[in-house]
Amino acid sequence: MDSAIYSGLVTHKRYSPVCHQFNYRVFMMYLDLDELDDLFASQWFWSVEKNNIASFRRTDHLGDPNISLKKAVVDLVYERIGFVLEGPVRLLTHLRYWGYCFNPVSFYYCYDKTKQDLEVIVAEINNTPWGEQHCYVLNVRNGSPKSDGARLNQNHHFVFPKTFHISPLMPMELTHDWWFNTPKNQLRVHMSNIQDQKKIFTAHLNLQRKNLNSQSLAHALIHYPFMTGKVISAIYWQSLRTWLKGAPFYSHPSS
Repeated sequence: MDSAIYSGLVTHKRYSPVCHQFNYRVFMMYLDLDELDDLFASQWFWSVEKNNIASFRRTDHLGDPNISLKKAVVDLVYERIGFVLEGPVRLLTHLRYWGYCFNPVSFYYCYDKTKQDLEVIVAEINNTPWGEQHCYVLNVRNGSPKSDGARLNQNHHFVFPKTFHISPLMPMELTHDWWFNTPKNQLRVHMSNIQDQKKIFTAHLNLQRKNLNSQSLAHALIHYPFMTGKVISAIYWQSLRTWLKGAPFYSHPSS
């Protein structure tokens, strides 16, 4: 089985125009989309497309819900960059817990036929309270592979303009600078927002892999019984704290 659980720390740091920093312990599911049908077959509290304490729902993710999620990812990648994926697609995401799901960002790691080398990463981003979704398709084959002491194991680098409104405390006129490693025992993502060639915000995801089994699934539910509730409450609480410090408010572009 290639599906797994990743747990660790998410850290956010704002540098300008106000300073603010926080971190939370989280866990995320790493799901090989070819394994979905049998993934939780013997688990009492985990399900696919059924009500349970923890459940995966196709409708929580990109594309037409009437086709499989893997096909939707394959179609999206071909539409955006003209490349046909032939290997596994593995999704880093939160499931629904007690019926509720919100994912600020989920990542689809798309591999070649050897199942070892990444070809594409799709970042599926959701905003709140607008309920919008946007996907960035990042072509690893044309990216900038690097591995140095400053960015240990973060060897896929992408720089591109921001095109999706996420937070009312961040302007649209930004450049994203993102680094990823190829998930193994560690999974790392480093995301920076650049304004006028200055870094104004960073987010780090630093996770450790655990095998997916009855013990690790039970541990996750015991220690993080309402993971997605924690996510959404942290978003609003930290946004309020940042705004009270004096961060400017930016309206949604549509308004």
